[in-house]
Amino acid sequence: MRDTARSRVPEQQTRKVSRHSVRGQILDALRAALFDGALVPGEIYSGPALGERFGVSATPVREAMQQLALEGAVECLPNRGFRVLARTPVELAELAEVRALVEVPVMLRLARTVDPAQWSALPLRAAAEATVEAAASGDRAWYAETDRAFHRAVLGLAGNAQLLLVAADLHRRSQWPVPGPSKPRASALAADAAQHVALLDALAEGNLPLAESLIHGHLAS
Repeated sequence: MRDTARSRVPEQQTRKVSRHSVRGQILDALRAALFDGALVPGEIYSGPALGERFGVSATPVREAMQQLALEGAVECLPNRGFRVLARTPVELAELAEVRALVEVPVMLRLARTVDPAQWSALPLRAAAEATVEAAASGDRAWYAETDRAFHRAVLGLAGNAQLLLVAADLHRRSQWPVPGPSKPRASALAADAAQHVALLDALAEGNLPLAESLIHGHLAS
């Protein structure tokens, strides 16, 4: 395995997002680089090298990488840096199964108890349309962010803060890359986003059989 401690993220991946802290900006930029493939599974990156690329010291980079390590995206290598991890197909299947166990029962309960008119409300509709826009752009990092936001908005109707924390962690872990060139195609992202819109339409119309079918299908894909 090649040691690329001095490797740098390509210039286009240096995203300087306006957030509350430098650490937050770097964490966002590193997540985007992971989703876009600029940080390659199996490679090793040093805090100072990444800090130089992002125009900051190594400290916020290390702090952000430690957060990514908690999320299972990288592993810390003492005195070397951070190795980018990758999900195997088996791990992704296991994560999908656990996500379905957590989210499907809640979504089915919401489908039966939430007023159909609420599914047409602006926040939910805007969240679904944001995933469509992100999918059309082909920006995988943006899509991953909007996808999580949509699921968070729907699950938020359950009023369970602990559910949101668990579901968000599982969702993010399921989005980290697999080895090799197997990245989601734009068509796959578009199909996934279209399911969000179709689900809201079915729920707004009170079509529970269709909504339940979409919920099971979406979380199984």
